[in-house]
Amino acid sequence: MREDYYYGHGKLLLTGEDFVLDGANSIALPTKLGQRMHVRYRPTSNPMLFWKSFDNENKCWFEAKFELWHFDILSEINELSQTLQRILRQARKQNIHFLRDNYDVHVETVLEFPLNWGLGSSSTLIYNIAQWAYVSPFELQQKVFGGSGYDIACAQSMGPITYQVQSKGPSWGTIHFNPVFKDQLYFVFLNQKQNTNNEINRYRDLCVDKSQTIDKLNNISDKILECIDLAEFEQLIAEHESIMSSQLDLPRVKQKHFHDYHGEIKSLGAWGGDFVLATSKESAEDTKKYFHDRGHKIVLTFDELILQNFQKYGEAINQGSDEQQLQTNC
Repeated sequence: MREDYYYGHGKLLLTGEDFVLDGANSIALPTKLGQRMHVRYRPTSNPMLFWKSFDNENKCWFEAKFELWHFDILSEINELSQTLQRILRQARKQNIHFLRDNYDVHVETVLEFPLNWGLGSSSTLIYNIAQWAYVSPFELQQKVFGGSGYDIACAQSMGPITYQVQSKGPSWGTIHFNPVFKDQLYFVFLNQKQNTNNEINRYRDLCVDKSQTIDKLNNISDKILECIDLAEFEQLIAEHESIMSSQLDLPRVKQKHFHDYHGEIKSLGAWGGDFVLATSKESAEDTKKYFHDRGHKIVLTFDELILQNFQKYGEAINQGSDEQQLQTNC
């Protein structure tokens, strides 16, 4: 019996937010938590695909069955099974040989983070399926979901990256973002998961001068990468928040939820939901207590959440270059 294994890392977007869609040079952080995919093949004369998805507590939250000629759904038809069907059919369009052999195929996916955390349950799935089907994960994501693709770059990267959408496709490279003050950075889950497609549509409808805003955000990203002082870092993320608040006509997350907080707080990715970044000069115990008392029980440190595998940076850069060339050729 043949078996294959695939893995993609989760993601957080530190700078750029929605403006990454229009070319902002953004800082993105792959997470230690991701999604695993295990594929098993058994010879048969009537091949079918059996799919099971498990959450971080090893509970099956999705199950489906497909025939392999057109990926018709043989089990319950719902939004999840139809989304997976679109992904599989698009992968077949990109690689006509995908799943054409006489094998029953059994797929199991396992998330390492809760579904509602917003760390990339969809992007890690897209990335794993693309590796399985030998197709471009960027093109697969664009055809199915759209988006900037930074989450796809994070799925395959071994540490923090800068990411930019360019005319010829995505461009990214690994960076050394391991600030000396990282022990004073915390990631707080707001339990207000955003709908990515809705956020993209709202951003696309903005009538603002995006080029000037992108220049300002790029300048902040450059300074953040050089920053060695927490006070300067707090000033930079506060400036970033002010720019985004003005452009999106939305209140800053600190103003909305944590107006009495002693440090700075920055949105990550989609505004108003998922995780935020908090800085603190107080002890870890006191910092976590502040958020716990306000109903936010998930508070993670930089080292607990962010992937920092510097030994594999060369490998990650090469992989990024290969993917960029693949996207260009598609």
